[in-house]
Amino acid sequence: MDHLTFQVEEKVGLITFTSPPANALSTGLLVELSKVLDEVEETPQIKAIVIRGEGKFFSAGADIKEFTSLQDADDYTSLAERGQQLFNRMEKFHVPIIASIHGAALGGGLELAMSCHMRIVTKDAKLGLPELTLGIIPGFAGTQRLPRYVGLPKSYEMILTGKPISGVESKEWGLVNHAVSEEELEDFTMNLVNKIVDKSGPSVQAVMDLLPYAHTSQFQAGVSEEAKRFGNVFGTEDAKEGIQAFIEKRKPNFKDH
Repeated sequence: MDHLTFQVEEKVGLITFTSPPANALSTGLLVELSKVLDEVEETPQIKAIVIRGEGKFFSAGADIKEFTSLQDADDYTSLAERGQQLFNRMEKFHVPIIASIHGAALGGGLELAMSCHMRIVTKDAKLGLPELTLGIIPGFAGTQRLPRYVGLPKSYEMILTGKPISGVESKEWGLVNHAVSEEELEDFTMNLVNKIVDKSGPSVQAVMDLLPYAHTSQFQAGVSEEAKRFGNVFGTEDAKEGIQAFIEKRKPNFKDH
């Protein structure tokens, strides 16, 4: 695989994103991630998955440059729907998925982390949804998952300002399970995972089936609407300007249309 590695250590599947510096969520990476999930489904001895990033970041977001190759609102809506379907699959997966986050989980990177069942971060990691700074919006269910963890007021603040929060803040707000030092991250993650894989497989799978019932019936409607709006917003002049400004590393000049 070109964008990630997958290895099995005893009962744990370890997925490592290997597209530094940003570990951007390109189409290629998402396709490979889906293939790994297929493999896990065919490997009964795997009782938990850990996802981590190589280099400076867990994942600094979607592959923005890839967006420039798309043509119209339907293309963007389809892109959002594909990512949403994969993350929905992760959230409903039969074994727990733990995100082990260092450096940053931004945009699509945070959306992926929020689809995992648990999140462990370094204290100085940056977590956020900065899409509005590019004149676009989250498209992989970020508008629907973030309020579950931090509530509506903080979600409005994080998404509308685009300002990330630290690992310590993300723990205080309930976005992650634990915030630890950079040196502790790997050992802490594996200690937690090992406590899970020591449990009986049928009992773990029963819990994995039952907890999603706590989601409201409106979640999927919100996710579908997000994909449509994602496509619509990408058709605006501001979106084109925002993406071009990001690529050129300058401040965008939005015209509000």
